[in-house]
Amino acid sequence: MTSLAAWRDDLSVITLSDPQDEAPAWRKLGWPAEGARHLTGGSATRSDRARLAAKLDAAVTGSDRSVLLIASGLSCFAVGWWAKLSPSDYARRVAGALLIAPADARADLRARFAAPRIAMPFSSLVIDAAPHDRDEELQRIAADWGSGLMRARDRSDVSGGSWRQAQRLFRRFAAAVVDHDVARARALRGLPPAR
Repeated sequence: MTSLAAWRDDLSVITLSDPQDEAPAWRKLGWPAEGARHLTGGSATRSDRARLAAKLDAAVTGSDRSVLLIASGLSCFAVGWWAKLSPSDYARRVAGALLIAPADARADLRARFAAPRIAMPFSSLVIDAAPHDRDEELQRIAADWGSGLMRARDRSDVSGGSWRQAQRLFRRFAAAVVDHDVARARALRGLPPAR
């Protein structure tokens, strides 16, 4: 949870999407088209993936604030891959990630971003509106990333929205993670729950 120690009120939002996506999944939640920085990149070759990782490295390290990553579809897997394989100094700059609709990514393309099955070094939340018969798949994806899982209703009819909404959603999630970690640490030390 080292990324939460550097928490700031304002976040630098970096969005990622697959170039083949007609519209990123976060648009269905009524959020704007892009964050302060928007990254897109291919996944067909190792060079494509290396270029995407370099873009993400530059965007994260070039930010003067804590970063909130928002990814859609296949880009969620790119974030997981990057987070697990990048230097800890880079990942430490990330306050967290909202990973929207990873179940939309084709299984054969997901394998291109295979990474160790360890939690990402920052808080993350998977948001997906996939049919309930895919719950097991979503739970496995979230577990592989060490992410929370939230089922979302499709809001494609909603227009507008703001990045403040995304930031509030992440803050609520991060606060819950911190509260859980504090309660767990107190229990391990044999201390009563905090009031």
